[in-house]
Amino acid sequence: MNRRIGMAASIITGTGVAGFSLSMLLGADVLSFFFSMVIAWGFVPLAVVFAVYTPPDRRAAAFSGAAFSVVYTVLVMVVYYAQLTAVRSGTLGAEASTLLDFKQFGLFFSYDLLGYAFMALSTFFTGLSIRPADGCGRWLKGLLMVHGVFFIGCVAMPLLGLFYPGMPGGDLTGTVVLEIWCAYFFPVCILAFRHFKNLPNNVCAGSAG
Repeated sequence: MNRRIGMAASIITGTGVAGFSLSMLLGADVLSFFFSMVIAWGFVPLAVVFAVYTPPDRRAAAFSGAAFSVVYTVLVMVVYYAQLTAVRSGTLGAEASTLLDFKQFGLFFSYDLLGYAFMALSTFFTGLSIRPADGCGRWLKGLLMVHGVFFIGCVAMPLLGLFYPGMPGGDLTGTVVLEIWCAYFFPVCILAFRHFKNLPNNVCAGSAG
């Protein structure tokens, strides 16, 4: 059961990443917000299943990764659900819209980046917990840990005020950055699926390397 959940979570997360990438290219904001939620729905069980199969001496890292994934999900779900409900309804006043509308680079945009900062922490600690058995495992571990570098940018950019309403080329810059992220993270989902698929059927939780 645990292996199947891990494989399913990898597929769901990968589907979310692919759908988000396509939505950004098409300029379909509603779909991009929806697929962002799909990523979150898959990412939490993905992190948890990694923790389930972590050796005892690496469980602190794995449990930290799973915990950070929950914080990420709460933050981004609040942001994207607000975009699909309150913001999309078009009934917000100007002041409320400045705070809640993701595209105005206000408070909820900062919350979104904070959420992805926690996602980066989650992948870093999850990567620490993996004991790779082959080349693909080493790639998975490396990609997860390097993804942790995004934590710095996601925290720093709102603090430095690098994004602001009406900034020239803001939408294009954001799209390019997010497409690069999708190209980076989609292989993580593929490698994670392979990782769980190749685990022995009789492996004991907490003993896999």
